[in-house]
Order: sequence, then C-alpha cells, then structure tokens
Amino acid sequence: MQKTQKLLLAVLVQTAFISTAFASEQSESKGFIDDAEGSVLFRTGFIDRDKKDGKADNRSSAQTAIVKLESGYTQGTVGFGVGVIGDWSFKLGSNDHAGNQMIPFDKNGNAHDQWTRGGGFVKARISNTTAVYGTQVLDVPVFASNTARLVPEYFTGLLVTSREIKDLELTAGKFTKDQMSDQISTDGNALDRAYIWGAKYKVNDAANVAYFGLDSKNKLERHYVNANYKQALANDASLTYDFSGYHTKFDKEASTGYSTATNASDRSNSIWAVSGTYNQDAHSVMLAYQQNTGNTGYDYGGNADGFQSIYLPNSYLADFNGLKEKSAQIQYNLDFSNYGVPGLNWTSAYVYGWNIKTATDDKAKESEIFNQVKYTVQDGFAKDASLRVRYSHYRSNGPAAEIGNYLMPDTNEWRIFLDIPVKLF
Repeated sequence: MQKTQKLLLAVLVQTAFISTAFASEQSESKGFIDDAEGSVLFRTGFIDRDKKDGKADNRSSAQTAIVKLESGYTQGTVGFGVGVIGDWSFKLGSNDHAGNQMIPFDKNGNAHDQWTRGGGFVKARISNTTAVYGTQVLDVPVFASNTARLVPEYFTGLLVTSREIKDLELTAGKFTKDQMSDQISTDGNALDRAYIWGAKYKVNDAANVAYFGLDSKNKLERHYVNANYKQALANDASLTYDFSGYHTKFDKEASTGYSTATNASDRSNSIWAVSGTYNQDAHSVMLAYQQNTGNTGYDYGGNADGFQSIYLPNSYLADFNGLKEKSAQIQYNLDFSNYGVPGLNWTSAYVYGWNIKTATDDKAKESEIFNQVKYTVQDGFAKDASLRVRYSHYRSNGPAAEIGNYLMPDTNEWRIFLDIPVKLF
C-alpha cells in the first residue's frame, strides 16, 4: 500500500513543480457560469437472454433519464467547480425474468417499478491538472465503470488527472464506494479502499503506450499495459497493431472463479492479447489472439473492481477469460458513410475459445457469433440520437456439470438501446 500512496503523491508533486509544455487549461477558463454544461440522456434499454441447457432466461426492459449538471471552473490560479450526476429510471412491463444487471430488486426479489441513483462532486483545477471528488463514471482499464447496461456504474472517491507534459497524461485516485448499474445502495459492492494510478503517452502520431495499476484492500493488485501502432499504407489504407494485457494477484479474501491454487493467497492470473486491424475506406478487418495463464481465470467485477475492467479484444457477451483459455477472433466492420448513409455502422465477429480448464475438464470450448448495427443521426433536431441493435449467439461444449458454473449456458442474446441526448446548456 505504501507504494501506491507514494505514486499518488508523486503525481501531485509533479503538478506543483514541473513547467508546462503547452497552454494552461485553467488560464483559458471562462468562469463558473460561462463554462457550465448540462445534459440529459434519455435511454430506452432492452436485454433478452434466451438461455439453453435448462437455465432460466433473463429479460429486462426499462426507461431512464441520465442527468449531468456541471459548472465551469472559477477563474484564477486555482479554479473550483461543482456538479451532480444521476439517473431516474422505471421498468417497462412486468420484468418477471429480470436479472441481467439492468433492474434492481427489492427485498422480496421483485423488480423495482422505479428507482433513483446518483450523487454530487466537487472539482479543482490548477494549470493542466484536475482533481474531482465525489460520484464519478470511470474509464480506467483496471477500474472501469460498466456502461453497457441501462445506467452506468458509479464510483465514489478522488480522481486526479494531470496533463502538464505534452502528450503525457498521468492518473491517480482513491475510491471507497462502488455502485453497480442494478444497485440502489451507493456502495452495493462493499468496496473498502482502492488506489489507482497510471499513465498514457502519445509517442507520435502513429504510436501510443499506456500503463495502469490498481491496489484494492484485501482483494487484489492488478496491472495493465497497452501498446498501439498504426502503420500507413498505400491508397489511404492502414494496418493497426495492438498489444494489451493484465496481471492480477488476488488476496486471500478475494472472490474468483475456478482456480487450481492450493492456497487462496497464491492465486494469480495473466491474460494478454494481440490484434491486427486492416482498414481501407469503409472496411476494417481485425484478427486477434488472446491467451490466459496462471492458476486462476481472469476475474473482474466481483471484487468491486469495475464491471467493465476488461479492455481486451475478445470480449463481447462472453469474455473468453477462463482458466488456461486461448481464443482467436475475426471481426469485420463496415462504415456506411461511403455508401450514402453517414452514421450507420455494422460490426460482425466470430470468436472461438479452447483449452479451458474447469473442475472436470481440461479442454472445454466456447464460441460466439456477434453482430451489431448502430445508427446515429448526423444532423437536424434529433442530432446525435442513436439506435443500437446487438445480437450474440453463444455456445459451449463443456460437461453438463460445468454449465452455469465455470461456463456460460448456451445463450442467444438481444440488446436494443435507443439513446436520445438533450443538451440543456
């Protein structure tokens, strides 16, 4: 823990003493009122999981309004501001088969008719460094909020972001609460104390590298690395190479999936992936390979460490993160802008995973066919409104005793989301 506290301190010291290499964001502040922003996202969400193998289906549909009101920063050497973020939602229909992290349940196990969540935050900025304390939605590879349900996952704590050196972004934070998308309690996941830190660096116009770390008290230590390089080719084509990976050391009190470790304090995991994406005009084709090592599968979300903390290519409905699992993917993406329909995008992928070790099988397999169509309105009164339709066809061939335990049951899943953003000011 001392190491993480020192890293947090290092970011703050760097902020105070280093000379900026470009214009100060704070010096360009227009003020508390003039820079204020307010928005409402009206979202209608539907998720239907048609499960096989005798497992119960999950089906949820609901409506929400996600509100964010945020002041600008006061002018001066140090700027201050405030804000609130939250959502008010209600179910559509009976939702008798809810349970896919869309809708919270009451004490009797029934889906809530309506519910409200959220909180406030305060912020400060000096030069190109900001500090935000309070309720937040995080986009950090080792501590990421789930944004793939009706409403986002909220964390409560302090996040410091520093951009004092050109092309370098430093991050550090401490968080004490985690509220999943289907939870009303502001700390439904009982987070004790989590420290995060990291850096992103733009090497040049073609290359980027990143590192992030997490130390969650009595749960786990996690590290993430990423390197990305885009190679320009003839005829406006390009080839993008990407490497990403996690290493996790679980504490004795942590919960995980299946493990071969004989001592709970010796559980660890490393998972990495490489991908190459060829792009020309409206077309992109990606090939990816992902591999899991260690004595435990890559487990995330269950230890209040973010239900979206898997920034890896082979992650759709399934994450292909089982113990010892290897997986390969081919993905195709088509942007219809070149065909007269700007805003329309189609993605299709096939992922195959093998060599999965479970309690009774060393060579279990799984596969997924993924399709998604999304249309975003480009102009007019409905500008930025979007409709996303997604379908996953998942199958596994492990022993019957493992289905629903170490392997997902065969599932056909539909997700339909209609988003209508409204800018208030």
